[in-house]
Parts: sequence; structure tokens; C-alpha cells
Amino acid sequence: MKITPRLFRFGINLWPPFLFAGIHMTHLAHDWRRARVELRLRPWNRNYVGTQYGGSLFSMTDPVWMLLTLHALPRDYFVWDKAAEIEFIKPGRSTVHAEFELTDAVLAELQQKAAEGQKVLHWFETDIVDTQGDVVARVRKQIYLRKKPAQRSQP
Repeated sequence: MKITPRLFRFGINLWPPFLFAGIHMTHLAHDWRRARVELRLRPWNRNYVGTQYGGSLFSMTDPVWMLLTLHALPRDYFVWDKAAEIEFIKPGRSTVHAEFELTDAVLAELQQKAAEGQKVLHWFETDIVDTQGDVVARVRKQIYLRKKPAQRSQP
């Protein structure tokens, strides 16, 4: 069963790691190529000094690149998260958001590199931006991609 982006967005917004951290996916394109996620500053996601909790900042970006890649490619690929890193640039004192765009060029590159069944490791970078347009944090995610072996037909 293939899930629609609209239903997926509804479900991920109810997913406990997003719901309880105050993370909300506000946009998911019909072709799985673009998404926007935001995090409002709330009492339950503030750290000791009253700014956005770093774990929530990371969590808002964590699954998105893998999910966009997984759904934008044909079903004959394995797609997993492999590695991640976050750099905190400045304190988040307001609502923050992150935008993701998976381009045709990147998809074509991934498919070309994985064409013979070899594994592909690809880094994506996302800025988390506050309401003033300032970068609060920069997240890098590494995706593992591999074409599934061709299935043999049963005699």
C-alpha cells in the first residue's frame, strides 16, 4: 500500500517524537520532493537557559531526507539514514523552521551511482532558521542508498 503525502504528513504530526517535542510538518509536496518542518518555542521544548532544546532542533530534521528520498525513488531501492551531525550557530529564541528540497539532479545522480547495485552514501545539508531569517543550526544527514537485487521469478 502506497501512502499519500497528505496522509503521511497528518500521521507524522501525530507521531510521538514530533508531537511531544512540538515539531510540526507544515508542508509535504505531492511528489515527495519538498517539505517544511517547524518547531515553535514552548515550555516543554526549552532548555535550561530558555532557548530551543538542541535535541528538538535535531529531531525536526532527523527523518526528513531519508523519507523524501525513499518516497521519491522507485520501490526498488533500500534507503536508510547512515550518519548525522549538527552545528549550533546561535540560540533559538522563537519559532524555527527547516526546508528540504530534493532536486531532479540529485535523484538522477543517486540512481546513476547505484545503478549496478553498489552502495551510495550522500550528504544532505539543512539550515534551521528563526523568524528573523537567521541560521540557528546547520544539520548534515548522510543517506545510504542501494538498489535492491533483482528478484528471480518463481518456476
